[in-house]
Order: sequence, then structure tokens, then C-alpha cells
Amino acid sequence: MKILISSCLLGEDVRYDGNNSSIAFNPKFSFSLKELFMDILCENEIYSFCPEVAGGLSIPRIPAEIVKNDKPFIVKNQEGLDVTINFLLGAKKALDICKDENIKVALLKANSPSCGNINIYDGTFSNNLIAGQGLTAKLLEENGIMVFNETQLKELNKFIKTNK
Repeated sequence: MKILISSCLLGEDVRYDGNNSSIAFNPKFSFSLKELFMDILCENEIYSFCPEVAGGLSIPRIPAEIVKNDKPFIVKNQEGLDVTINFLLGAKKALDICKDENIKVALLKANSPSCGNINIYDGTFSNNLIAGQGLTAKLLEENGIMVFNETQLKELNKFIKTNK
């Protein structure tokens, strides 16, 4: 199966702080979950993608959060600069890859203003999570692509096995 995966989860240093969110090297994940992740990588066709970088943002970059999570969306960085267009461009590029490659599932970074599929930060830069989706996760789901995050590896694996 073809899977779009957030580049940071694969260990690429594309996060806002210039680091990554590698699953394989994250001490918060048990060995069995790391092994499951590696099985998913080895048994499927992986497309690494970072919507924020694809949308023109630099590495590192000033942290950004969604200030308004319905149309018209507003995403601002911690200095108050509106970076909405970068997030929208990155989301559109992610969707284009999924359409071009017939990708039906994505594994994205939890809580991200681009990739969060269940929770996002509340837009106040105070580390408060609220229910909501990042712009990429939202656009992908609106177009029929199943979105999972790194805490849902077992659910992703079940989806893959059911839909092969």
C-alpha cells in the first residue's frame, strides 16, 4: 500500500526547531511499536512529505499555530506573522501527491498545525491542546484519505491489512 508519511516521523530534520520526531529513535515508543513501524515501512511504499517545508517555510522556523480553524483559516507564527498561505500551499501539495500517486492513507505528526488529525494547539502558544485538525490532515480527510498519527500505529496497521 502507498502511504504518505510526515518526513519528521521518518527522522528527517524538518520540524520548526530543525529537529525531527523520529518514531524509530523516540524513547517514548516501546520496542514493539518501533518494530511495528519498521514493518509498516518495509512492507509498504512510503512517500515522505513535510507540508510546511513544501509550502515554503524554512528550517528552522518560528513556531506557528492555527488561530482560526475554519474558513477563512488563519495560521500565525509566534511573532504574529500570518503564514496561512504557506500552510494552505503545503496542504494542497500533499493532496496533489496523494491524487497523483493514488495514496489512500497518511501517517502524520500528531498535534501539528499541518498534520494533527485529532488535536492541535489552541493558537495561544501556551501548549494547550484542543480538538481539531491541522490544515493538511483536514484537506486529506475531506478528500477521502484516511489520516493516522504516530500514536495510532496499531490502527494504521489494521487499516493496511484490511485494505490490501
